Amino acid sequence: MNEQSYRVVVSKDNPSIERIEDRCIKCGLCAGVCSDYISVHNNYDIDKTINPICVNCGQCVKACPTNALVVKEEYKKVKEVLKDKNKIVIISTSPSVRVALGEEFGMAYGSFVQDKMVGALKQLGFNYVLDTNFGADLTICEEATELIERIVSGGKLPQFTSCCPAWIKFAEIYYPEILPNISSCKSPIGMQGPIIKTYFAKKMGIDPKNIVNVALTPCVAKKMEIKRNEMSDACKFNQDGEYMDMDYCITTTELATWLKEEGIDFDNIQPSEFDSLLGQASGAGVIFGNTGGVMEAAVRTAYTYLTHKEPGELLLNYEPVRGMQEIRQAQVKINDLTLNLCVVYGLKNARIVLDQIKNGVKYDFVEIMTCPGGCIGGGGQPKHIGNETLAQQKRIKSLYERDKGMTLRTSHTNTEIIQLYDEFLGERGSKVAKQLLHTVYSDKSQLLNDDDKSKKEVKKVKYRCLVCGAIFEVPVGEEPVCPQCLVGKEMLEIIE
Repeated sequence: MNEQSYRVVVSKDNPSIERIEDRCIKCGLCAGVCSDYISVHNNYDIDKTINPICVNCGQCVKACPTNALVVKEEYKKVKEVLKDKNKIVIISTSPSVRVALGEEFGMAYGSFVQDKMVGALKQLGFNYVLDTNFGADLTICEEATELIERIVSGGKLPQFTSCCPAWIKFAEIYYPEILPNISSCKSPIGMQGPIIKTYFAKKMGIDPKNIVNVALTPCVAKKMEIKRNEMSDACKFNQDGEYMDMDYCITTTELATWLKEEGIDFDNIQPSEFDSLLGQASGAGVIFGNTGGVMEAAVRTAYTYLTHKEPGELLLNYEPVRGMQEIRQAQVKINDLTLNLCVVYGLKNARIVLDQIKNGVKYDFVEIMTCPGGCIGGGGQPKHIGNETLAQQKRIKSLYERDKGMTLRTSHTNTEIIQLYDEFLGERGSKVAKQLLHTVYSDKSQLLNDDDKSKKEVKKVKYRCLVCGAIFEVPVGEEPVCPQCLVGKEMLEIIE
C-alpha cells in the first residue's frame, strides 16, 4: 500500500514536523489538508523524488486528531543554551504569538497577552526580549521602496510578498518562473536576525559570536527558513567566522509547554515590556500576523513615500484587504497611480491567482500566505479542532484592535527604524541594506523529478505482516512497522 495514498510522507530530516508512528490511525486528514488546501500532497509523484516534498507549513499538524504529527521541538535546546553564562540569549517575538499564547492557559480566543508573554520570557532567563514587529516595520520600509522602484522603472510586476517561507519554497518548486517577481526582501525574522548580530551587537558591546538568536513564532516553516543558506549574512558582514543569523525557532505551543514544565503560573506572571533598541514597533508591524496585513502596512508606507503625506483614516483601516475571504482584490489610488492589489491565503488559492496572472489578469502587488487567516493560523499555534475558524477570527480582531489603539501606526515613523537607517543602514535599499536585508531565490523544480539513481538506490528489507498479510519494504536499519495495522517487528517476517 502506497503511504502517500492515505497520509503525508514525512522525512526524518524534516526540520519542522515529525510523526509519532504508534499514534497514527490512518484517518487521511493530514493528506486531505495538504492536498486540498496546501496543494502539495498528490501534486507530485513520490516515486520520482529522493525525499517527499514538504513546504513545512505544519497544517497537517493542525489537522491531525491524535497528535501523531507534531511540531519538531527546539525549546529544550534553548533551555540548555540559557544555562551557558557565556552566551547572550536573545528572543524576538512574532505578532501572532501574543494573541494565541493565552489560549493554552484557558484564556479566551484572541486574548492579547503581550505584557505577560514578555514577562514570562524574562522569567525564563532570556537576556533580551525583542519584538519581531520591529523587523516587520523594517521589511515594510524596504518592500514599499522596492514596489515603487518596480513601478517607476518598469520592473517585473506584480511584486509578490516574501514573508511566508512556506510560500517561498512552494514557488521555488512549483513556479520557478515567477521568482523574479517575488520581493527580494527577507521576512521580518530574516531581517531581525542579522540586524541583531551586527547593529544591535555593536551598540550593546556584545561579540556577535556570543549571541544566540531565538525566534518565537506561530510558524513551523520558520524552522526551515532560518536554516536556509542565505540566512547567514551577519557573519559575512562582520567577517568573523561562520554562524547563522537566527539560531533557534520555537513556536507558541512550545513556549506554552515550556512554561507549564517550569510550573510558571501564567495568570500571575509579572507583566513586562520589550527591551529597547529593537523593541519598538508600529501598528503596521502588529497586523503582519493577519492575512492582508502585510499588504495594508505596505500601502500605508508606499502612500507616504509617493505623496510625502501621512495616510488618512481610509488607508489606516483599509477594509478591502481585510477579512477571511481566501482571495481578495482591491484598488488603491495614490496621486495619479492606481495600484491593483490581491490578497491570498492557502497555496491552492495561490495556484488560482497565478493562473489568473498567466491568463492576463493585471496585479501590481500580491500578498500570499500559506496558513488560514495568515500567520495567526500557523502550524505552531494552539489547536482547536472544530473551532479553528472562530479562534482565527478572534486573533485577527485582536491584532486589528491593537493597531487601532496605537499612536504609531506606520512603519516608516518608527523612531527606532529611523535611528537604524541614520546610524547604520543609510538610505532605504542601500548597499548595507541589500547585503543584510535582501536575498535571492533559486529554482528547485528539479525536486519534483529528481531521477538521480545513485541517491535513490537504498537497500531495503521486504516484510510480510503476520496479522493482516500486508507486504512492504523498509530501508535497512529502520525499525519496521506495518503501514496497515501498525504492528511492530515481532509480528513481521522477512521475505526478502
